[in-house]
Amino acid sequence: MMLSRGAKRSFEILCGRVSPSLHSKYGYSTRSYGENFVSEPKRNETQCTILRTYSSEVSPSDHMSLIKKLRERTSAPIKEVKAALIDCNWDLEEAQKELRKRGVALASKKASRAAAEGLLALSQNDKKAVVIELNCETDFVARNEIFQYLASSLAKLALSAGSSEQVSGHFPIGLQGLEDLKINFDHPKLSGETTVRNAITEVAAMMGENVKLRRGFAMPMSNRGVISTYLHTCPHPGLGRIAGILTLEVDDENAPLDAVQRVGSELAMHVVAAKPLFLTKEHVSSDAVQNEREILKSQAESSGRPQAAMEKMVEGRLRKYFEEVVLMEQKFVVNDTINVKTVLSELSKEVGSPVKIGNFLRMEVGEGFQRADASEDIAQAA
Repeated sequence: MMLSRGAKRSFEILCGRVSPSLHSKYGYSTRSYGENFVSEPKRNETQCTILRTYSSEVSPSDHMSLIKKLRERTSAPIKEVKAALIDCNWDLEEAQKELRKRGVALASKKASRAAAEGLLALSQNDKKAVVIELNCETDFVARNEIFQYLASSLAKLALSAGSSEQVSGHFPIGLQGLEDLKINFDHPKLSGETTVRNAITEVAAMMGENVKLRRGFAMPMSNRGVISTYLHTCPHPGLGRIAGILTLEVDDENAPLDAVQRVGSELAMHVVAAKPLFLTKEHVSSDAVQNEREILKSQAESSGRPQAAMEKMVEGRLRKYFEEVVLMEQKFVVNDTINVKTVLSELSKEVGSPVKIGNFLRMEVGEGFQRADASEDIAQAA
């Protein structure tokens, strides 16, 4: 029994001299060796030797921390983030640079892919309204906060950079000139000054999709009145999938504008819902009217009715055509017992001055794209 206890005590002393390794996040481990000795009576001291071994390896817990940090900085896929960190020996700054290089190369490869999704971004002041369309490949990216921030920033830049000349109607924004402008970002994942073109490429690299500035329009206010806007399917203020912009002009400079602004907002919503193509019947080209008349006449002849009845049918259906495509002839979506012309007449009486629509614009994400073809392109690229 005594021998057993003595052996056990000796073993504990031997193990106590070597302490466990202490790992550090800086890539080295520390091991201490201690030995007690008596140098003077009643005085115990410990002599300790520290050995430090250096290694290029990073602990698994630090791996996860670095991956999380780089993911937060770049929004790149986790697979790409991990690959960049491994290639850069877990150096965070170098891995971020490497991701940007890879992202730009990847974005250039995807530039030819169809981008039929996205958002409209609208910005306005008292004198002008601007709307731009920023496209991507999927609605998943369109819901991304970075993509939305870029769209809003581009609309604000287009508003501030536009010409101060007073012109009538709406006109397209020169995309080449807009993409060459400098833009300053203040966002956790987009910061500093760069060109619009480079910013779009950088966001495309982050999203892993083709991102493209497709078009933009500006509508100035040429006379006294208001600019009214409406955005449908609006995830955040100033963003949406369908936009309606409309100007209301008032002859009397002293007329109150509160009622004009209220009706203007309702008419902008009407433009989005009713999809007018022309402002008045006079704006419909004679060729379009003649073509529609020929179609309606052919339909009437197939009915076998007398000539006089067929002429009435043609005129009645032509009137219906104007009610569908001409803004002033359309039934008001807020109150379908009256048309837009009547709405403006009643508004003019309310403010004590003639009020008219100066111009209007309706835009929708993906207009003109062949959706089926776009889906095939995305499927093939995937």
